[in-house]
Amino acid sequence: MLVKEVIDIIEEFAPHTYAEDFDNVGLLVGDKNATVTAALITLDTLETVVDEAIEKNCNLIISFHPIIFSGLKKLTGKDYVEKTVIKAIKNDIAIYAIHTALDNQFKGVNDMICEKIGLKKRKILIPRKGSIKKLTTFVPNKQAAGVRKALFEAGGGSIGNYDNCSFNLKGEGSFKPNEEANPVIGKRGKIHLEEETQISLIYPSDIEKKLLHALFSSHLYEEVAYEVSALENENQHLGMGMIGELETPEDEKSFLKRIKTEFNCGCIKHSELRGKPIRKVAVLGGSGGFAINNAKAAGADIYLTADLKYHDFYKGNNSFILADIGHYESEQYTKDLLHSYLTKKISNFALILAETNTNPIKYI
Repeated sequence: MLVKEVIDIIEEFAPHTYAEDFDNVGLLVGDKNATVTAALITLDTLETVVDEAIEKNCNLIISFHPIIFSGLKKLTGKDYVEKTVIKAIKNDIAIYAIHTALDNQFKGVNDMICEKIGLKKRKILIPRKGSIKKLTTFVPNKQAAGVRKALFEAGGGSIGNYDNCSFNLKGEGSFKPNEEANPVIGKRGKIHLEEETQISLIYPSDIEKKLLHALFSSHLYEEVAYEVSALENENQHLGMGMIGELETPEDEKSFLKRIKTEFNCGCIKHSELRGKPIRKVAVLGGSGGFAINNAKAAGADIYLTADLKYHDFYKGNNSFILADIGHYESEQYTKDLLHSYLTKKISNFALILAETNTNPIKYI
């Protein structure tokens, strides 16, 4: 397989359109037309990870965090970023980063945290707005079922736990083909009235190209009438963080000790305990200080995240617990998630989990 073909498979799961605007995802280093010998899957791409890739004959590194985050003006090897990029280029190793595209995926980073904790009734903590669109088109009544089927198969009409969702309204359409037209229905130069069905359905914006291709391929008319509109609806299956419930409430200390063991935390920094059982848990892998108020508004008993600052711990106002379990610790299972997904999709070459521990924080 080529690098670009592997990227296509990755982005079927977590398209780059899922990523935050500030992020730097995608192919960061290398030739997209290169043939992949083997791929190394890692949380971070460091010089030591490139060394591991060389040792294991991998010419593609699939990384969660992007090694290049802000612009590089020079490549002189003055810091760990430049050294890593130089070594990758010298050894013809491509680097692909997924980062917040996977953060925002419903079955991504935060779902893995919930799975490890055992949370049920999972929901996105901060659903994304502006990622849902609506397609409206007009089809002869006899062809309506076929066009609907094609649109559903392309991914349109899915709402949460429901699919094949559409609204259909019957009416009468009119048109007059000119002399250059090649109408399937009606005659040139004459006004034609046709019994039609108006089909409306919503879809995630990242599948628009695929959806419109399905529309044009299945529609009878030479000129297809359609309308696309952006919606302000929140996408309940796309966004940052997640919240869920424990099947059985747990004592605060027992819960935190379980988290420390499960995530192999050197320590857990947390706000004052309240003496109440834990049932509703909010999570956000990586730096999650920005979502404290969202966790509070969602009614969480505890919010698990990382990189909380000193004053962040006051923001709970003793209404819920804030717990910093560590950046690396909260995202460590991401590479397992990527490995599991890709091994189901690719059998042409080896997919190897990196053994290099890239956690820069140590505990004494």
